[in-house]
Amino acid sequence: MQSGSPPAVGLAHDYLLVMRGAERTFAEIAACWPTAPIHTALYDPEAMPRFAGRDVHTSVLQRTGVRQNGFRRLLPLFPAAVSRMRIDATELVVSSSSAFAHGMRVPEGVPHVCYCYTPFRYAWHERATALREVPAPARPALRLVLDQIRRWDVRVAARVDHYVAISEISRERIAAAFGRDAPIVHPPVEVERFTPTAGGEHLLVVCELVSHKRVELALEAAQRAGWPAVVVGTGPEQARLARDFPTARFAGRVSDPELAVLYAQARAVVVPSYEEFGIVAVEAQASGTPVVAPRRGGAAETVLDEVTGVLLDEVSAASIAAALAHEVVAQPDAAALRAQADRFSAATFRRRLVETVEELTGRPAPAGTVTDA
Repeated sequence: MQSGSPPAVGLAHDYLLVMRGAERTFAEIAACWPTAPIHTALYDPEAMPRFAGRDVHTSVLQRTGVRQNGFRRLLPLFPAAVSRMRIDATELVVSSSSAFAHGMRVPEGVPHVCYCYTPFRYAWHERATALREVPAPARPALRLVLDQIRRWDVRVAARVDHYVAISEISRERIAAAFGRDAPIVHPPVEVERFTPTAGGEHLLVVCELVSHKRVELALEAAQRAGWPAVVVGTGPEQARLARDFPTARFAGRVSDPELAVLYAQARAVVVPSYEEFGIVAVEAQASGTPVVAPRRGGAAETVLDEVTGVLLDEVSAASIAAALAHEVVAQPDAAALRAQADRFSAATFRRRLVETVEELTGRPAPAGTVTDA
């Protein structure tokens, strides 16, 4: 805990438990304000070395000792726990949220800008998915919890001064849920971690293994095309997928260097679900690997159809398998792939984010703001 005067800038993120796309984005947000304290509901320092040395404040839920494997059990408790958190900053608060962080309390008169990936998906646009994922006897209770979260979400959204969306679909969801407009700043991708290479062997899927990701469509397409398949990620669907697709390799969570190798060795990366942005598609292109993805969602903003990948109007095992035979996949243009990925670099993100915050608040960035970290 810092002593003395409150800091100029305060930062917030939902939870810091595992390094996925939103956490990588928040790391770049934090790099813009390197001395700002960070507020989050739950924090696992061992899993998040990127934030070592930062002043991290957690909610009362930290005392439970819950980490990534169990945090969903705390769902009914997050709104109250987060509402008790106060960010003491004198000039600016920036939250990074796809769930609860936008509900932290901010001093009166201090602008709060929320970088929003999406309103909490299970309370809004994926409520039916959430209910399907629990046993039938538990569904009435979950409906009640999701109703409560939704009402809380609307209340706290009214306290946020400005929202920034990560993509067009994110902007649409913010407008539908909160009645707010939001400029778009695409998330950052650490493109320098990847090296374009020629040729590959396998179909690659990189995501959390949950039902709405529709991984089975990619794996069935690989079977139809006669391609080996590699899946990176873990989640509640892993056992079922491994049983249904015994020839696929399930790599689990891998290190950043291991992931870079898997991208480089892939013939194509398949993103079978609609993503708000989809960092995976950009990472694949940075590696010189073409992408097959839905035309709707973030891929429409990050993949050049029939240049750096194939965008699908209808996503099915058959359509994915057909796309794998496209000449863009058979003969990828490494230079075009890398050039497209470079549009989403971390440096571009930091500059655009700070410019957008200045435009929204009508104030210059606080002293100590960094865009060239």
